[in-house]
This record gives sequence, structure tokens and C-alpha cells, in this order.
Amino acid sequence: MAELDRDRFLALSYVRSSVRPALEALWRLDAALGAVLTSGREPLISQIKLAWWRDALEALDTGSTPFEPALQAVAAHLLPRRISGSELAPMPEGWTLLLTPDPMSADELSTYGARRGAVLFKASAKLLAGEEHSQLAAAGEAWALIDLARHSGSEADAQAALEAARARLSPHRWPRRLRPLGMLAVLAARDAEPARPRWEEQGAPGRMLRMLSHRFTGR
Repeated sequence: MAELDRDRFLALSYVRSSVRPALEALWRLDAALGAVLTSGREPLISQIKLAWWRDALEALDTGSTPFEPALQAVAAHLLPRRISGSELAPMPEGWTLLLTPDPMSADELSTYGARRGAVLFKASAKLLAGEEHSQLAAAGEAWALIDLARHSGSEADAQAALEAARARLSPHRWPRRLRPLGMLAVLAARDAEPARPRWEEQGAPGRMLRMLSHRFTGR
């Protein structure tokens, strides 16, 4: 399966063992969708592959599981916890928006953030705490937009994504059970600081200390 970035790998270490396999399956699904873009040379082929992932996620709800490790992990760990494939199906659609050769519009950035980041954070929160949180959608969108800014090959898209992320960031205290997820949100806020050089290496000591601080304070 696709590898997780160091930030998410470290955040998983703070998740209780009973939930960790399910959250890892969810986060590795997102990584697998991203790998479609990084491993493909032709945008049209990547678009077709992402459409397949969307359809395959929806089909999980009918008992159809392709021989694809990430999808098998979703079926094994997420469906029993009442997170359906249809609930996750917008994620490939969000990734598809990155295939356009033109600079992304504000609406496209917003849709990308919602379909990838908000869906991912809401599902993660259900696994961690079985509940919603008022700031989840905005935090998830900001995290996804920062991730786009970090990895985009287009300076225009990176700057637009960074500004869009800053507009969604709102400091608040995270409930204890959601703090492994909150760690990703506070790292996104750290990356969005105007005075911070671009880009701090994921998993760097300063980021680890910020995650540890969040674990104890929720901020």
C-alpha cells in the first residue's frame, strides 16, 4: 500500500491501538489516491484511474471488494465501523481537480479542500471519537490545501492554496480523543505562518515537539 508521510505516521503513534488499524487504513486510502497522480504521466489516464477508485469505493457498500490492498483494508476496518464506501467516494473526485493544466480557481480549491480534506477529517473523527466537531470541515480543508501548496509544481496554485488555507484556519482547543487528528491541523497552521520558511521537512524535530505540545494542551 501507499506510504504515509512522516507527519501522519507520527500522528498514528498517538492513536489508541483499538482504532489505529482503521485510521491507518483511511489515511493510506488518501495516500493511494495521491499516488495515482504522482505515478501517472497522462492526466487522462490518471482521471480514469481516479474514477475507478470512486466507483470501487461505492461498490464496497454492496459487498464488492477488488483485489486492491487499500480497498481491502477499507472493507476490513472501516465498513464495520459504519464508515461507508459512499461516504469516502468524494475523495477521488477531490484529487481529480488537481489534474487540470490551468491555474486552479477559488471554487476548484474550495471543492478540492471539501472533497478531500473535509471528508477525510470527518471520517477520522468518527473513528477516533464517534462524533462530529464544529471545526472539522474547515480544519480538514485547510490541511488538504496546505498539503497541495507543499507538493504543487505550480507556484500560482501553491500560493493560492496557501492563502485559501489561511482563510480557513481558526485556533481552538481540540477534544482529547481528537488530538491525533488535531496534530495534523496544527502542523498545517504551522506551515501557513507567513514568517516560516518553506517548506519544513515533515517529521522534523520541531514538528514533533509541536505535536507533543498539542497532545497535552489541545491547542
